[in-house]
Amino acid sequence: MQTRILAALLCGCTLVSAAAAETIVVNDQVQVRESQVQLPKRGSTMGEVEKQFGAPVTRHPTVGGAPHQPPITRWDYNGFSVVFERDRVIDSVVVSSAAPAGAMPEGGAPPADGTAATSGTAPAGEAMPADAAPPAGAAPTGG
Repeated sequence: MQTRILAALLCGCTLVSAAAAETIVVNDQVQVRESQVQLPKRGSTMGEVEKQFGAPVTRHPTVGGAPHQPPITRWDYNGFSVVFERDRVIDSVVVSSAAPAGAMPEGGAPPADGTAATSGTAPAGEAMPADAAPPAGAAPTGG
């Protein structure tokens, strides 16, 4: 139920404006605020992202690659993560300030304070990909 509300909220935000917004989950309550984090644009290449933002803190191994599962790669930066399909950006996610990009407390649980943040860069009218796994510390975006 909560993930459906969150997904609907994210879709509504992308329809209203192409500006990035953070969806904050605090103690099971969803809040939205405008994001001040500069993120790579959807469709940018890996080379363009690295040129603009520098080398990522962490490069996760590519997953997928089968005919019906395109290769998906995630790069973590301080404060956000970028998800690529092949070599193009399909999503950028602002990670909670409570946990650094890619960091997860012991046991894989969300941060102890219950906070997580996501930010979609999908153009207006487009939903974020359901098969893209959110980075550690990010709230779920699909149901």
